Amino acid sequence: QVQLVESGGGSVQAGGSLRLSCTASERTYSKYIVGWFRQAPGKERDFVAAISWRGETTSFAHSVEGRFTISRDDAKNKVYLQMNSLNPDDTAIYYCAAGAGATNWQWTQTYDYWGQGTQVTVFL
Repeated sequence: QVQLVESGGGSVQAGGSLRLSCTASERTYSKYIVGWFRQAPGKERDFVAAISWRGETTSFAHSVEGRFTISRDDAKNKVYLQMNSLNPDDTAIYYCAAGAGATNWQWTQTYDYWGQGTQVTVFL
């Protein structure tokens, strides 16, 4: 059972940056695809970004491409989401997830383990 803990959320002015971290409890984390999703009030949980188990391949939602980057440090059991040029539309709870499957990375069903989420608020 992999436990995931997100950190790094907070409030930031539009145009600013935040870096989210996802820390896993297991060394086997390095073998998982890791994704970030977000959920705004009253909306569905949407895909943001994902990274392959060796960090060789990444994928981003169109809405964040060019502004967000994803990386992993398997020695520390961490995956990072660097978020730049934030705008109010990025306000949401951000969740990290890990999965061993190779199905569509944008599907929540791909992932076996989820964190509790961290709030990101972007104000004008």
